[in-house]
Amino acid sequence: MSELKTNKISTNDQNNVAIDNALGLKSYTTTQRDALTSAAGDMIYNTTDSKVQVYNGTSWDNLGTPSLTIDYLVIAGGGAGGAKDGGGGGAGGYRASYNSETSGGGGSSETALTLLTGTTYTVTVGAGGTRVSSSGGDSGSNSVFSSVTSTGGGGGGGGSISAKTGGSGGGGDNDNQTSGAAGTANQGFAGGNGNNDGGGGGGAGSVGSNALDGDGGTGVASTITGSSVTRGGGGGGGGEANPGEGGSGGGGAGGTGAGSNGTTNTGGGGGGSDNTSNAGNGGSGIVIVRFATADGSLVTGAGLTSSEATDGSDTVVSFTAGTGDIVFAAS
Repeated sequence: MSELKTNKISTNDQNNVAIDNALGLKSYTTTQRDALTSAAGDMIYNTTDSKVQVYNGTSWDNLGTPSLTIDYLVIAGGGAGGAKDGGGGGAGGYRASYNSETSGGGGSSETALTLLTGTTYTVTVGAGGTRVSSSGGDSGSNSVFSSVTSTGGGGGGGGSISAKTGGSGGGGDNDNQTSGAAGTANQGFAGGNGNNDGGGGGGAGSVGSNALDGDGGTGVASTITGSSVTRGGGGGGGGEANPGEGGSGGGGAGGTGAGSNGTTNTGGGGGGSDNTSNAGNGGSGIVIVRFATADGSLVTGAGLTSSEATDGSDTVVSFTAGTGDIVFAAS
């Protein structure tokens, strides 16, 4: 038999019940709740979901504004390579929450976001950095999803300009024997030092090479879209003898002449160049979100380029350019 326990109950003129202390609902895990014999109107606190729930006669509904659990992959734009035996550009910062997959810089998988329906959230896809004649490359731009910001990759060193810090750091140039720049904790690794040729740009998965060939750091693989894709490779260092290879995951190769651009939507760093003007540009970033299709849908505002797909019971939305607002809607 159910039992009501209280220290004090008082009434007012409207016949409402006033309780002096907080009302404590009976707590159950989801397993315990599903084993109950419930009637429509029963209310509990679900400790598994951290939600107050009410039974509608068929299923349990959350009280309050509905929310969705959103996994994400947020990669910033990669840095451009540097000129004149320049260093490779660093990869864009790499932050991930899906399926316990690691973030960049050796960071752990992050926690999925719990976002409210009907609320506006911002998405920005960071552009890649651009090359600068006879100098170090520009850094890439940040990518943003709600409260998650990934830092643009650092530009490679070149001429009299040192490598730049970023999500992953740019590689140092040879002419000034500069050191590679630092990456951002839990987003990317440092660039390699200049060593006869330019150093490799840092990647999401490893440090850029200090060796003669100055290879870019490797990227990191994610299965958030349903298949494994590696992104966030650093750009290879430029040089007259042994230019570096681009890191796996979109890093542009360094060149004895021109360096290659980082791959679009990977955050790959641009390759450094041997001569004065033809370093590679950084690759643009990407923002990917994933959520249970049964939980809701997503409305994308103006200013964003995106595509939507399904993988099993989940919806996957990939944002490939622009900045704008999104709103999640309950099913």
